[in-house]
Amino acid sequence: MSTVSTVNGGISFWYADQGTPTPREPLPGDSTADICIVGGGYTGLWTAYYLKKAVPFLNITVLEAKFCGYGASGRNGGWLYNGIAGRDRYAKLHGHEAAVRLQQAMNDTVEEVVRVAAEENIDADIHQGGVLEVAYTPAQLARLKDFHSVEIAFGEKDRVLRGARETGERINVTGAVGSTWTPHGARLHPVKLVKGLAATVEALGVTIHESTPVTEIRPKHAHTPYGTVRAPYILRCTEGFTANLKGQKRTWLPMNSSMIATEPLPRSMWDTIGWDGRETLGDMAHAYMYAQRTADDRIALGGRGVPYRYGSGTDNDGRTQPATIEALRDILVRLFPTTAAARIDHAWSGVLGVPRDWCATVTLDRSTGLGWAGGYVGSGVATTNLAARTLRDLIQQDSGQSGPTDLTTLPWVNHKVRRWEPEPFRWLGVHGMYAAYRTADRRELTSPRPGTDPIAKAADRLAGRH
Repeated sequence: MSTVSTVNGGISFWYADQGTPTPREPLPGDSTADICIVGGGYTGLWTAYYLKKAVPFLNITVLEAKFCGYGASGRNGGWLYNGIAGRDRYAKLHGHEAAVRLQQAMNDTVEEVVRVAAEENIDADIHQGGVLEVAYTPAQLARLKDFHSVEIAFGEKDRVLRGARETGERINVTGAVGSTWTPHGARLHPVKLVKGLAATVEALGVTIHESTPVTEIRPKHAHTPYGTVRAPYILRCTEGFTANLKGQKRTWLPMNSSMIATEPLPRSMWDTIGWDGRETLGDMAHAYMYAQRTADDRIALGGRGVPYRYGSGTDNDGRTQPATIEALRDILVRLFPTTAAARIDHAWSGVLGVPRDWCATVTLDRSTGLGWAGGYVGSGVATTNLAARTLRDLIQQDSGQSGPTDLTTLPWVNHKVRRWEPEPFRWLGVHGMYAAYRTADRRELTSPRPGTDPIAKAADRLAGRH
């Protein structure tokens, strides 16, 4: 089916649904604050929320280049789930029990986001249906079983492994041979959450300046074209847009991810597909997909298109290549053949932050007052909340208001990551890696062997993921 009627870009479908906001006033000139937060996405807004709740008299300023939620917070797949980038590496560095504590914190974080949204009257279409990840090749099934066992070893005793029949009773994914389900997940509307958070922190007394790009961060200084904010603590919460800051070009790689959203599907189609539990849906492919059934009965589905722009470039309005739209639509129809005639109403792209070792981190440099959190590798909807609460505790500890807490002693705190390679090696490496993953996925679709394709294993080594 042609996608000529598809709205391409416009930030994301979530904004087409909600309307693009009118930006708040930019920074009027030089100013001071107790804490300056750079970035008005989930990380920045959650951090402002928890700091202001803990110490109401704090003078907190948030600086946002466009408007709150312009980046990944307004473009993601709406997966509020308990995954965290780097857990296995943290287990190797700090021991299994430390990584179990990190995983338990993530499990609890899903409930925390749901709790705060309800308490603050933020209607973000949250539905706690859990997360269902399916396999539809022998190699995927082998990985799924390994993944399921590992998750149980990290404390997820309530995780369930399902066979082909049980999987089909939940969601009728064509060819599915098994699945794993965790209750620690929910579907949500990303923009409704970010808008609600921004309004909530503003009502608490946090100052938000939009249309105010920060060009450089130094100890106690955040520089913008309109003036400089001076504060004892400057917190960098810029995720995939970190490379735009002076000196940060090789800190985190801005990885592209793309999505499509169908038209609202009729009841007859849902009768075939199922999905009554409205679980978030993923697969075990190397170039994996992620999907949700939206509150208005669309399927929103995402995955990799063009994975990376040369020189750590980022897009402007979410426009994605036609070939990527077609590739995502092919995945949709392969999973759910009855959607072949469904219209694709919207397509968009965004960037997520990827550290060189694929490990999310939270840091506060006590000698400079500079802090940051990010590198979520696509798992940021929930991880941003845990990061924000951890930044709160680190700042309170540093300022003498409290001692160490359960959060400040988690293994991802103050983890150091080496920088990405310079160009053209960065571009060649990322594009080569995803070309290998796509090739491995194609080979596994037609292979009866249960083992992971050797090409994917080589790509994992190249990426530094294992």
